[in-house]
Amino acid sequence: MAYDPRDGSTYSAINNPVFGAEVQHSRDLGKTWQQSKKNPKFPEGGKLSVNRIWHIEPSHEGEPGVIYAGAEPASLFRSADRGETWDEVTGLTSHPSRDKWNPGNGGLCLHSIVADTGTKGRMWVGISSVGTFGTTDGGKSWTTHNKGVRADYFPERFPEFGQCVHHMMSPRTSPGTLYQQNHCGVYRSDNGGKEWVDISAGLPSQFGFVLGLHSQDPKTLYVIPEDAVQGKDLGGGQRYLTDAKMRVFRSRDGGANREPLTKGLPQGNAYMHFMREGMATDAYEECGIYAGSTTGQLYYSRNNGDSWELLAEHLPPILSVNTGMVG
Repeated sequence: MAYDPRDGSTYSAINNPVFGAEVQHSRDLGKTWQQSKKNPKFPEGGKLSVNRIWHIEPSHEGEPGVIYAGAEPASLFRSADRGETWDEVTGLTSHPSRDKWNPGNGGLCLHSIVADTGTKGRMWVGISSVGTFGTTDGGKSWTTHNKGVRADYFPERFPEFGQCVHHMMSPRTSPGTLYQQNHCGVYRSDNGGKEWVDISAGLPSQFGFVLGLHSQDPKTLYVIPEDAVQGKDLGGGQRYLTDAKMRVFRSRDGGANREPLTKGLPQGNAYMHFMREGMATDAYEECGIYAGSTTGQLYYSRNNGDSWELLAEHLPPILSVNTGMVG
């Protein structure tokens, strides 16, 4: 789900095994919902069909009414009319490297979308397990943006593409700065994804999914490390918090240093998992951070992460947390 603070609309991705994938929108905070008149779809008669919609991302103030959706198999769709109709961004689908893209455990999914607030036509997407791609012409052409990002599972550790980005974000107050939580570490780019710096040193695990950015300070970020325990009967890996402790690691200097935040969080038997959409921040000066687990707990901090409280528990698996006001 996604909330658009520009006009108060709410968007929901619905993936039904019978009726397929669609986007619905609400203009009254969820009281009523309407289907899109034209859902994200590939042209009839082609080899591709949309299996699942993974992410919905409202654009910025410079693109009123524009909404983006990432789908599986890896593809990007754009709506210019507040989600009523959707069109494929064909420049990405037809990228020359497309035939060599391979899926991650969750499929060949486009799950991260960042539209640059400072440069018209520039944006980035994250695909598992293909990596980061960027465009400067509104999606007509795309280039790989993975220099410096490892792929430890390949003989060549720094390929042009094939990295498994898990989540990617950019501070809206710092165009061109990007952060990503990857299968093989946490990274920062200061030049629009052209080069990445590994900032995961000191974390108890390089693996994880969620990523949060402070609403006021573009150098403050939050991650929750997890372990990926492999096994032949685990369907690709059992994911849970490293050492079964819930620790939110905060960096105030762009990842150079970090500290574990634990006050109010369980430090034993915390066999919890957080999906890539499971963390969000709000726009208050004392930044609020919200994290929801697949075991149904929703934790939040109202003071930049210094202390935490349990907001709700015994919920179904939490797949998405959104405030609509990410910095």
